[in-house]
Amino acid sequence: MFKALRIFSILALIFITSLSAQAQCAMCKAVASSSTEAGSTVATGLNGGIIYLMAFPYLIMAVVGYAIYRHRKQQTETKAD
Repeated sequence: MFKALRIFSILALIFITSLSAQAQCAMCKAVASSSTEAGSTVATGLNGGIIYLMAFPYLIMAVVGYAIYRHRKQQTETKAD
């Protein structure tokens, strides 16, 4: 029961915090399109920043996932011995 409540709470927190982030996409699009028309390189910098911000959560998840995998593998090896 508590495990299901904890998972539900985490998912609710994730969905609540993502709502405000979606509202900013319209402004980013407006700035990028207006700067492209003016000949500025703001859109290129904005795209680079988006890629940079998007890569780190996946990198962190991969490192944590690998650490969990390695820890569980060591636990099963010690139980087998």
